[in-house]
Amino acid sequence: MADSSANKISRFAANLGASAKTCVKLAFSARKARLPKAGSTELPLVVLGNGPSLRQNLADDMPVLKMLPCMAVNFFANAPEFRTVRPRYYVLADPHFFDNATTDGNVARLIDNIRAADWEMHLLIPAQAKGAARLFDGCKVSVGRFNFLAAEGFRWLENLAFRHNWAMPRPRNVLIPALMCSLAMGYKTIYVLGADHSWLKTLAVSDDNTVVSVQPHFYGDDAREKARVNSVYKGIKLHSVLESMMIAFRSYHIIERYAARCGASIINATPDSMIDAFRRGKLPNPKSQE
Repeated sequence: MADSSANKISRFAANLGASAKTCVKLAFSARKARLPKAGSTELPLVVLGNGPSLRQNLADDMPVLKMLPCMAVNFFANAPEFRTVRPRYYVLADPHFFDNATTDGNVARLIDNIRAADWEMHLLIPAQAKGAARLFDGCKVSVGRFNFLAAEGFRWLENLAFRHNWAMPRPRNVLIPALMCSLAMGYKTIYVLGADHSWLKTLAVSDDNTVVSVQPHFYGDDAREKARVNSVYKGIKLHSVLESMMIAFRSYHIIERYAARCGASIINATPDSMIDAFRRGKLPNPKSQE
């Protein structure tokens, strides 16, 4: 009984401290979110992660992807399928995309490809990315904003921050804001593709104690991008890499809990995905249901 009471006190103290930090963060850093409303939620939204399994989906399920509203992320626009899928939404979160628009050739090409989209597409970027929207002035793409901030602490505070789009579970990768934006826009059924998250299978430590983390994508990274990723991981210790992965997987469970509160379902249609938070299922074919 004493241990149970001590654990409760410890959890309360931890939640109190995290909640205080969250309140300070929201007070000083939260901005007004501007997200489009889903025109219709009758059709499910398909969120396209860039994991290697997406290559098979693009080969087998293109008729379905062209029929359903899709959300793409990161470097998807540099793949030739971008103009075939014609995603309705596009999410960029990493500051690298906005800070290196002229110095990184892959990012410059990404910006040009997004700007060249000639269909209705909503680009969603962090409200904290100052000046990023100007990169897309004069093109057809509309720009929305989300708060790229983490809310942690008491559950009621987390839910309040999520509901008002002030913050989200700790956004360790782009799939987290992609899913939270999908819920905020009102989608009730969300399918996830290309979310392999098989990082543990490719994690290694070299003989000079350098952490090697290979994160393959469906499009295949060129030498420049591989060199950039290697430079990011240079000097990072294994426990830090594992902690980052743990935070991402934990965030998915928080998203699943919040989605249930919103009356929404997130279905992971990625084969062999290591995400254990969302129920598994296959991508639907709306035509077969007519």
